[in-house]
Amino acid sequence: MTSTIFITLSIALLSGLLLSRVAKKVGLPAVTAYLVAGVLIGPYLLGQFGIGFDHEANSPEKYKILCDLALGFIAFAIGNEFRLDQLKKVGKQATIVGIAQALVTTVIVDAGLIGLSFILPEGCLPLPAAIILGAVATATAPAATLMVVRQYKAKGPVTDILLPVVALDDAVGLVIFAISFGVAGAIHTGTVDPISMVVNPLLEVVLSLILGTVMGYLFSFTERFFFSRSKRMAVSVTFVMLTVAISSLKFEIGHVHIGFSSLLACMMLGTIFCNICDFSEELMERADRWTAPLLILFFVISGAELNLGVFTNWVFVVIGVAYIALRCIGKYFGASWSAKASGCDENIVKYLGITLFPQAGVALGMASQALTFGGDIGVLAQSITLFAVLVYELVGPALTKIALTKAGDIKAEGKTNAREEAKKAMAQK
Repeated sequence: MTSTIFITLSIALLSGLLLSRVAKKVGLPAVTAYLVAGVLIGPYLLGQFGIGFDHEANSPEKYKILCDLALGFIAFAIGNEFRLDQLKKVGKQATIVGIAQALVTTVIVDAGLIGLSFILPEGCLPLPAAIILGAVATATAPAATLMVVRQYKAKGPVTDILLPVVALDDAVGLVIFAISFGVAGAIHTGTVDPISMVVNPLLEVVLSLILGTVMGYLFSFTERFFFSRSKRMAVSVTFVMLTVAISSLKFEIGHVHIGFSSLLACMMLGTIFCNICDFSEELMERADRWTAPLLILFFVISGAELNLGVFTNWVFVVIGVAYIALRCIGKYFGASWSAKASGCDENIVKYLGITLFPQAGVALGMASQALTFGGDIGVLAQSITLFAVLVYELVGPALTKIALTKAGDIKAEGKTNAREEAKKAMAQK
């Protein structure tokens, strides 16, 4: 069993790395290559022949612990974008855009899908499912966005506001989803639960931010006792892992659900740390290097999880195409209108919305909660989200790269060749 795990992880890493070379030749981001590699060695293709992941003992879900940890480090890195000097420049604009584009997207997707539910045959798209999908549409994929920014060393007005908006999107999306989920439940059952609609989502956001703040101060305090680079990096890894672990805890007090968002908690961990530690930039950079193989595995495993079976049902395809189109319209125009209203740079108004198209883990987590409805509603919401994620994850990173390039945030000199740099360093010695 142990040998199978290591062989699968080796295949995942190697396939991702090899396909990234192909992606570079055709001008695609590496993250797209990793996702395609996952699809290739996933349960629907090579996995059926014992190469990679399968539907049974060696399923992608078995490696969830690696994905949870990778998301923790991604959120931790995004926290680095919330430095006070940076927030003074884009904080107000990022807040306005982050909230507005999420609300606009929900309204447009809800309106479009509710209208579609009257056009399709009865029962194909129940009203509660349409409302849930409208809320799921708010979520973006911080992982794919961050990987594109890192790979091409993007820097400029659009990048400066993009990562804070993506981070805020998670918090706003959680609240919108909980309220929409409560409304859908009220329609489905005929009863209204204000605790589920208001109290639980607000508690999750607040408690996650508090947890991240406490862990951030503890991290900064502990780091002072270590002086070597390797040990201080080990402390960084320790606190991200610990924050992810605590975030997985859940409690029930009566009807009140107490839980955490690991993305929000780890993001706050990074935010607090980068603002109170003098050496945070160095430690953040070293942590990024340590996590490089982990992030490759995360995307390959994510690709393997994509369910190709959703293409076999025409209803799912029709609703999925409508959902994707409506969400893109909502994200683009929501970001554009709010950016213009808040006085953002012209390139932000033009291109920010496109960079918000990728969607993955957070959306799938939201959709999985819909399964508690039972029957067709939960299965439909999850299947449509899977369909959309498959498209968004394969196309979204490339669109993000194109948008950032046209905005001038990605320049040719931003790409580096590590092999050539090493040769030059050796020659200088």
